[in-house]
Amino acid sequence: MTLLHNRVSQKELKERLIAKKEARLTLSFYKYFPIRDPKNFRDRLYGSLHNIGVYGRIYVAKEGINGQVSVPSSRIVEFKARLFALGPFGDIIMNEALNEDGNSFWVLKIKVRDRIVADGIKDPGFDMSRKGKYLDAAEFNRLTDDPETIVVDMRNHYEYEVGHFVNALEVPSDTFREQLPMVVEMMKEKKEKNIIMYCTGGIRCEKASAYLMHHGFRHVYHLHGGVLRYARTVRESGLPNKFRGKNFVFDNRLGERVSDEVIASCHQCGKPADTHTNCKNDACHLLFIQCQECSVRYDGCCSPECQQVAKLPEKERKELRKGKKNGMMVFHKSRHRTKASAGPGPKVAGFGT
Repeated sequence: MTLLHNRVSQKELKERLIAKKEARLTLSFYKYFPIRDPKNFRDRLYGSLHNIGVYGRIYVAKEGINGQVSVPSSRIVEFKARLFALGPFGDIIMNEALNEDGNSFWVLKIKVRDRIVADGIKDPGFDMSRKGKYLDAAEFNRLTDDPETIVVDMRNHYEYEVGHFVNALEVPSDTFREQLPMVVEMMKEKKEKNIIMYCTGGIRCEKASAYLMHHGFRHVYHLHGGVLRYARTVRESGLPNKFRGKNFVFDNRLGERVSDEVIASCHQCGKPADTHTNCKNDACHLLFIQCQECSVRYDGCCSPECQQVAKLPEKERKELRKGKKNGMMVFHKSRHRTKASAGPGPKVAGFGT
């Protein structure tokens, strides 16, 4: 019988990964294509990738696949062969990590979802096949040299905060599903302008470009492979780099440096910093920016209150967490805190409630 899910604790898996010291490569990939039976596709994919030591997070839906994985360097060719054997992946968007430490993931999770990126689109007439034009790094640079071109960042506020393209427009929201109607409203007087969408790896901006086309925009482009491919291309080819700061990534690393500039600030003391971390109090787990000095001062926590909780014995901390479910909690400079599920959290040091 093929194993279709992990049965070992994440703590043990992480310890195993660190002990192995095996060279690994982090890859991100996506493709929009019809999958008739996502559950069956998911099970076959899990069995195939688990057997060669692939870790990561993959979403499968009727509209396609979206994944971020860590693969043993010695098995990259085999990984691609196994993936490509399951679908029409010849032209799949696949990006390699810029800064690799081998510890991006330590467990394989493959989930069936309604969409590979949550978009909130209800219109049955929406068609992903009618999307904007791809731009490579050189074309992006050339088109953005025109001051009339509008560059739109289709990532969340905390991603934009630590890094973005020069003169890029932020769509200030917490989720992609919120951004789509917002960007249509923000751009409603700009339908004849050249509009370039971008995101981390390309999946969100590709759908956003189709959404704008669906709403009557004509000159829509999106960055092929997102910031990940752009950063690698300019690094290897010597093209001017128009991205400032760090690119947030959704794995254990929480960021890759694209330029030497630090454009964000510590959420606790205000000093220049762009290192995201999760509060060490597991009952909070707030995602926020913390400088090294504040990390030492607050023991990796977001507030003195969480610092005290984190020092309690594990048994007491478990009791405090019992019955509580945290959604993704993210520090937001304009609102101090946002949370995917209901319920208040502790104060962030230096900011209050």
